[in-house]
Amino acid sequence: MGQTKIIIPSVGESIVEANIGKVSFKTGDWVDKNVPLFEIETDKATVEVVAPDSGRLTIEVKQGETVAIGASVGFMDNSASPPTLTSTVKPIPPPAPAVSIVGGMSMVSETQLKGFGPAKRKAIREGKMSIPSGPTGPSPTLDFTGEQERKPMSAIRKKIAERLIYSQQSTATLTTFNEVDMTRTLDIRGKLKEEFEKKNGIKLGFMSFFSKATCYAISQVPIVNGFVDGDEVVYNKGVHMGIAVSTERGLVVPVVRNAQKMGFSQIEKEIARLADKARTGKLGIDEMMGGTFTITNGGVFGSLLSTPILNPPQSGILGLHKTENRPMAIPLEGGGFKIEVRPMMYVALSYDHRLVDGKDSVTFLVKIKEYLETLLTEKDVS
Repeated sequence: MGQTKIIIPSVGESIVEANIGKVSFKTGDWVDKNVPLFEIETDKATVEVVAPDSGRLTIEVKQGETVAIGASVGFMDNSASPPTLTSTVKPIPPPAPAVSIVGGMSMVSETQLKGFGPAKRKAIREGKMSIPSGPTGPSPTLDFTGEQERKPMSAIRKKIAERLIYSQQSTATLTTFNEVDMTRTLDIRGKLKEEFEKKNGIKLGFMSFFSKATCYAISQVPIVNGFVDGDEVVYNKGVHMGIAVSTERGLVVPVVRNAQKMGFSQIEKEIARLADKARTGKLGIDEMMGGTFTITNGGVFGSLLSTPILNPPQSGILGLHKTENRPMAIPLEGGGFKIEVRPMMYVALSYDHRLVDGKDSVTFLVKIKEYLETLLTEKDVS
């Protein structure tokens, strides 16, 4: 009987400090063992810290503070009397979003947010944008009350900023582009998606197609999967595919291990598992380490063309964009051309020119194009 200290746990070999995130209880509350007390945010992920024992809580940190790994930030007094059933303390509820809703609506639902992009949905939830109702549906209006608002930068956002600057300063980054006719991919996906979902319990998305295309391209141009380490070049034998995932806390890149050995269903399931953990703040540090190549899909936000930034020490990152119907000149067997409207996607490869030559980068994208336009078959999708 006595006091049990609350210690900030280790969350990774190289991480020495963390930020205090959402705090669920206050000093004086009774909390049962293993109930989450607060979150800690590192440069990689958000982790819950649970009560080490049942008792009366004393907490000595506030949201936004930076603490050292291993530090004591309070204690549980297990000698105190537990509360009666009528006085059980509940976690502090998160503040309701200060959203201005007109037209008689009292809360923001997912249905109301349909039609808005991720940035506008976030602004609505934070109360920076309102949703007036009308005959033509929601029409966002910005609230320009006040001149400025300052908020502390999260640990993840700080690390993203540092790594972006480091990437630009430590690599010789260039970007090359190509375009992919998505007709074959769309036809195969459209034909197989229902059967695929029934068989595998997961939807057939586009990331598995591009993951397999990337593995094929790396098999033809393996240098893209390597990296520079001092005066040496490291050649990775496995393709550990980083998949960029956008979350409310910032961009994170979980890793699909040995993607070259996986089928379409395995890739889709692993991406779904990692993306769900990323968006709920439960992604482990080890699940973001060791990537050898990255894919980022700006097309889901409507991007037509971009130059993705390398994730060091990786030497390559593939940027995907939205598919647009465009008139294309299609060669005829007897010579000449015909004009057809085709679903086209621009793809971009940013690469470290210290290691990857222009010929390699161009060939890599040609192999992506070759796989999706000519080599892909229905038998491959399983």
